[in-house]
Amino acid sequence: MSQATLPPGRQASDEPALAELGACQALEAFRKRRLTPSQVIEDCLARIARDNPRVNAFAHVAGDEALRAAEASTRRWREGTPCGPLDGIPVTIKDLTLTRGMPTRMGSRTSDPDAAVAVDAPVSGFLRQAGAIIVGKTLSPEFGWKGVTDNPLHGVARNPWNPALTPGGSSGGAGAAAALNLGMLHQGSDAGGSIRIPCSFTGTFGIKPTFGWVPQWPASAMSTLSHLGPMTRSVEDSALMMSLLAQPDARDGYLGGPCPIDWRAPPPQDLRGWRVALSLDLGYVQVAPDIRARVEQAASELEALGARVERLDPGFEDPIDTFNTLWFSGASQALSRLSPQQQALLDPGFLEIARRGADIPLAEYLDARRRRAELTACMADFHRRFDLLVTPTMPISPFEAGHNVPPGGPYREWMDWTPFTYPFNLTQQPAASLPCGLDDQGLPVGLHLVGPKFRDDRVMQAAALLQARLPRPSPPGLG
Repeated sequence: MSQATLPPGRQASDEPALAELGACQALEAFRKRRLTPSQVIEDCLARIARDNPRVNAFAHVAGDEALRAAEASTRRWREGTPCGPLDGIPVTIKDLTLTRGMPTRMGSRTSDPDAAVAVDAPVSGFLRQAGAIIVGKTLSPEFGWKGVTDNPLHGVARNPWNPALTPGGSSGGAGAAAALNLGMLHQGSDAGGSIRIPCSFTGTFGIKPTFGWVPQWPASAMSTLSHLGPMTRSVEDSALMMSLLAQPDARDGYLGGPCPIDWRAPPPQDLRGWRVALSLDLGYVQVAPDIRARVEQAASELEALGARVERLDPGFEDPIDTFNTLWFSGASQALSRLSPQQQALLDPGFLEIARRGADIPLAEYLDARRRRAELTACMADFHRRFDLLVTPTMPISPFEAGHNVPPGGPYREWMDWTPFTYPFNLTQQPAASLPCGLDDQGLPVGLHLVGPKFRDDRVMQAAALLQARLPRPSPPGLG
């Protein structure tokens, strides 16, 4: 499959190179007949064939199906009748999410390799109905259980910035694919940081929206900790994706009302009148000095935009025990559906936390739910005074792939090195990771933007304004 060529008469300066083209830019090029979906999909699949062996981002590539869909999309654009707002745009779906006609293995050898998926999950269906072309399924750890991405079925996903390092997880395949633009829109899921961790480690943007605005079906084993959202190379592409994902679906019993946000509304000119709390450590986290420096530098841009930035911790203690009680209990539900023979095939780390979850007494589980409610109330009160909370997304840089924790470090479990992300799964708030430069090793650093519940618009507005002022480096080999 060859790289796509420019249409006759098109100048190279008219659009970014195909390898760097975003979804909003591609749609504009389709409208102006400067590009066709066939050219975009052929280029995307060619780069997947070239780059995926290096990063192992894909559990499944839908090459022939995508090419056929691109031909049909090209005909529609030629006739001036695109079928939807994403007609011809290449997207990926996480391997935890049902996708009609494609395998959904969940990174597990316990899954049936011959089982045909006959129905789309809501998000897969929404994207398909909008005309998006699903080019493949991206890697996840088994059942999405941890903050890095490797599994017994598909092996180890790797970071495009340095393939010896992890892209994070659990949406690590999507993070690696987004960084290399192997597809323009990528679906992730986040029950403890699984969108924001890989976005920080791969230099991409992603948002965990307020719980209940993007439907989930079948329900996650992690229940009301789990949020679905976009992972992209730009804020505007995530806004485009969210405008389609935030729809009701009757199959999700936890879903709220239709989202009232205009996701694609232009941001304000500045942030005058905004109050922003900057917490570099939440009052209890050890953060690498170079990461602290990049986050402080990014916070100064908020001040330049007119926001009043105050250094202030939100005032809660580390809720890791609360999170672990709920997380381990969720893992035990997945385990309960497996036979002893299937359990012997599991990732040993997942098997361990699932067994720990099965031993949690009901009283302890209910107490964790009480503490969760208290934390939610604490943050609701905090946001009566502050429009945003800003922190680092991660306290550390990407580390060696194939390990659950940095080798030789002080951490025992993956939750120990993700202290900025899981608190806001407990509170169900919107939280995004935005690239804010490179650390001293030349690796991406993420800025964490946390908004009040149901005010995802504040997170997206601040991210859009900051994106124009912060460094947006690309990984080596993009192109």
